[in-house]
Parts: sequence; structure tokens; C-alpha cells
Amino acid sequence: MISKEKKQELLFAHKNVRESQNKLILKIEEVVNQGKNIVAHAPTGLGKTAAAIGPALSYALSNDKTVFFLTSRHTQHEIAIETLKAIKQEHGVNFDVVDMIGKKWMCPVPGVEKLFSSEFAEYCKTVKESDRCEFFTNTKTKAKLSVLAKDTMKNIRALMPMHAEKLYEICIEKRLCPYEISSALSKNARVIVADYFYIFSQKIRDVFFSKTDTELEDVILIVDEGHNVPSRVKDLATERLTSIGLKRAVLEAQKFKLNDLVSVLTKIHDIFLDYSKGLKTGQEKKIEKDDFAKKIRDIADYEELIATLELAAINIREEKKQSYLGVVSSFLEAWRGDDEGFARIFSIKESKKEDIMVLSYRCLDPSIITSEPINTTHSSIIMSGTLTPTHMYSELLGIKNAEEIEFESPFPKENKLNLIVPGVSTKFTARSEEQFKKIARFCADMANNVPGNSAIYFPSYYLLSAVSKHFDIMSEKTVIKEISGLTKLEKADVLKTFKKYSKTGAVLLGVISGSFGEGIDLPGDYLKCVVVVGLPLSQPDLETKSLIDYYDKRFGKGWEYGYIAPAFNKGLQAAGRCIRSETDVGATVFLDDRYTWDRYYRYFPKDWDMKITKTPKINIKEFFEKN
Repeated sequence: MISKEKKQELLFAHKNVRESQNKLILKIEEVVNQGKNIVAHAPTGLGKTAAAIGPALSYALSNDKTVFFLTSRHTQHEIAIETLKAIKQEHGVNFDVVDMIGKKWMCPVPGVEKLFSSEFAEYCKTVKESDRCEFFTNTKTKAKLSVLAKDTMKNIRALMPMHAEKLYEICIEKRLCPYEISSALSKNARVIVADYFYIFSQKIRDVFFSKTDTELEDVILIVDEGHNVPSRVKDLATERLTSIGLKRAVLEAQKFKLNDLVSVLTKIHDIFLDYSKGLKTGQEKKIEKDDFAKKIRDIADYEELIATLELAAINIREEKKQSYLGVVSSFLEAWRGDDEGFARIFSIKESKKEDIMVLSYRCLDPSIITSEPINTTHSSIIMSGTLTPTHMYSELLGIKNAEEIEFESPFPKENKLNLIVPGVSTKFTARSEEQFKKIARFCADMANNVPGNSAIYFPSYYLLSAVSKHFDIMSEKTVIKEISGLTKLEKADVLKTFKKYSKTGAVLLGVISGSFGEGIDLPGDYLKCVVVVGLPLSQPDLETKSLIDYYDKRFGKGWEYGYIAPAFNKGLQAAGRCIRSETDVGATVFLDDRYTWDRYYRYFPKDWDMKITKTPKINIKEFFEKN
């Protein structure tokens, strides 16, 4: 165990160091000192936030570096800030910290939250340049900070570290721009807690780094929840244009009497109609880059059209913030991008009012975005509680010379029961009312024997509905069901209700990729058992097939990297809602024949003691009686 002096040197935030945490602290100290990268599978409960921030900050303070702690989860922003507060209190060391969330969410102008990110960026630029944003003009005068801004920053620094919400409140009270104040404070910050795109979006990174005089070479990068990075980055680099967006662009052009653009946009919509011939709802096909570009050139000069649309969009945003002409312009610009690592797909999606035609330029390869920033930094630490196999993430993110390491869970093994239950399957070919009833019977038998709350996760809302018809009758406990499209407030209300049943027990039926499959904490008595029903394998659509082909070509592991591993990881994330601290006692159950197959079984973490059983009711009853 590290000594008291070593703890002081490495700025560890807490009084006591756990044994497994001790190894992680020393490993991170080593890689940061050597300027290396690490991909670390660090299970829940290890205390990875404190283990990573301390050594990284210690090195940053001594070597004039800046620590970027990236996470997409609001709760993890809070944990990072609280950890940094504890470091200051425990060690009496002085440093600045800034908590950055998305620029749009830091903007106090009413209505901007409804804008697309690209639209907001253009709107913000337009109103700043025309001196029509009170918050910005109060903050900066001729590119220099105002006296009020400087005084406010001085007060904020005295209160650091603070959450972004608190800084927002202070700035709004003073009628200042929270983003500009945060950016100015970041110039002297040793730690910046931020969302992924502050590093992985080159456009956002370049703007932010120019404001803060930061160079990638001087950054120590900590990426939390690293398993999410490939999908988040692919989404970030994907562009879509829909028939709905085109129709709104036509209406916008009509409203502003841009008759030439009305004609052009109507013809682009006709291209969509032409592509849709022979396709039914839910079907799709690949589109060649040059085919769509040629059809656009038959209507207008490609370059000139982009410029005309964007100029019109700028003028429209001055009046109404949002411009659909700008959306079309951005898509046409993106369409000219590379073919390698991308797929171009036209699809018809079902909608309540009318089917929606979608043309998309989809990123398949996150390393196109992540490789440069990760490998240019002084040191990068990619970590998560479900980052297995580590070599897969090194390859997917394009990390060079990465040290890969898997830590064992700190939880006592006797506190956790891990079961695989064969005998049912959610495979499409196996689906029937009899199968749904059998799944419901297994789930009810288990939940009825858990002394407290259970959560049961399904691969889709369809399966949740199909099984719950039978489960509702069989369950002896209150059943709470997730519905699609919950707001943050509605999600919080569901969790609040669920927690109230911790003594008597309730059952939450959710979807693995829904609101409650990841990013929620239910420690202690709030959740005693999680059942993962089936494998959340993605639909074998053109994007998935393109992904499999692409990874086969690059790594010879198309099915593994493009299909199996991402699905399995979602299941592990859902299972991870149970057992959040060393004192928790709980059961996790994987219900499907396929979990016993070697191609899937090998993805379970090495330290999970998996038991295959056909009598889970008995196993669960005995486990909780013993514990």
C-alpha cells in the first residue's frame, strides 16, 4: 500500500486507499511520468476517478500541463469536481478547475436549447458579430474582458472547484456569458472537466484551445466511460438530411421569398423521391458519393449552392435563430468527405404522420477522429468499468503503443451472484407467445424471491411489451415500466418512485439501450437483482453490415468488433446497475441460451464467477438467505 508521503505526492483525495485502487494509482503515475497511453478496464467500485486525477494533477502541476477529464455523464462531472475539492482540502494545494458542459447548454438565451448544435454555433457567431447578445457584450469589449467580467472571475476563482451549474447561476445574475467566462478561466486552469467533444470535435477543440492558449502536447487526457467513446464519436461525425428537413427548408425559403432556392430545394426533394422508388418502410440502400453529387450538380453549381444556402441561413438566423437552409448547406458540405471509414445510406423510416426519407453520411471508424488527439497528448488514460477486451478499444480508437491492463473487481465475490440461465432465447426465429410466457415465468420466479427491488432489461420495447403481458400477472410485486422518450424530469420521477419500494420490493422493466440501462446509480438497498433478457444485438442493417465489412478489412475481426462486442457491452452495462459499492449484495442474471455459447461467454469479465443454472429461483433464494 502506498505510504502517507506517496499519497501526499500523488495528491490522492481520500484518507484510505483500497488495495485494488493502489495498483491503479501507481500504474497511472507510471504511464503519465513516461508520457504513455493506457487503456484500463477498471470495474465499478475501484475508485478510478480519484486514482486517475491525483497522479495526473500531480504531474501537471510540476510540469506545466493541463488535465482534461472527459465524461459525457452529468453525475461523473459531479464526482470529478467533488474529488478535486477533496484534493484541495486534503493536501492544501492550490489550482484552478473549470467544469465545461456543451456551449449551447451554457447559453442563457431563451430557446437555443431547441437548436441543433451546428445551428447554435452559427446563431451564436451571428449575434456576437452584430453586437446583439447582451451577455457577450457585457463580458467582452473589443475582444477584451470587461471590468465586470474580471471581477466576477476573481470571485469565482475563490470558490473553485465549482460545478458548471453554479458558475452559470453566478454569470446569469451578473448578465455575463457563462461560456466566455469559463473559457477565460480555463487559461489558468490545471484541470478542465468537460464533455467528449471538447477534445474529439476538431472544430470545437480548435476554438476552445485558441481561447485558452492550450496545445494538445501539453494535455494529460483522462477519458471516463471509455466504452462509450467509439459510438459517441461516430455519432459526432455522422451527418443526416431528411425529407422533413427539406420540406421545412422549402417553407423557410418561401417565407423569406427566396424563390430560386425554393426551386432548388424542391428538386433535391425529388432526388429523395427517386431514391425511394422500390423501397418499402424500413428498407434502405447504399448511395454512391458521386451519384448524389452529380444529381445536385444537374440542379446547380455544387460550391455555389452551399455558399448561397449558408448566406441565406446567416440572414435568417438574425431573425429566428434557427435555419433549415443551414442544415441543408452543412449536409452538402459533409457529403464531399472521404469514403474510407464512412457509409452513405438512404433509408425510409416509419413515423406517426408520414414515412421519413433519410440520406446519411455515417462514420464507421472512430479512430479517424480519436487517433490524432489521443496520440498527440502528453499522456492519455482511457478507462471504464466495462472496457474488455482492452485490445479492441486500443484498435478502435487508433491508440498507438497503448498499455492495456485489466483490474479485478474490488467487491467480495461472496457478495455477488452471477447466473446464466439457458432454456429461453430472444432470437427472432425463437419468438412466440409460448417463449414470451416462459421468459416471464423465469423473471417472475426470480424477482418474487428477491428481498427488495429488481430491474429486468430487454433488448427492445417490443420484447418488453410482449413479455410484460404475462409478467404482470405472475409478479407478486409492483411493476414499473419504462416508456420510450422519457424526459430528464420523467426519468428522475420513475427512479424516485422505484426507490420508494426498496423495503417491500418492486420490479423495473426497462430497455438495455433506454433511459435506465446506463448512467444511473442504485446503490445499497435500492437494487438487489438485475436480469438481462436476451442479447441486444443491433439490427443487421446496412450500417451494421458496412461496419462488419470495414472491421473485417482493417482488423480481420468484423463480427467481433462491429456486432458482438458492442452488444455484449450494453448487456454488461445494464447488469452493472447492481452492486455499486463494496458493501452491496446482489445478483445479476443473463437469461438466454446464447450466453452459454463460447463466442459470447468469453466476453464476461475474467473475475466474474459465472454459474450456469436452470433453477435460478432456487439459486437466488439460497443466495439472499445466506446474505
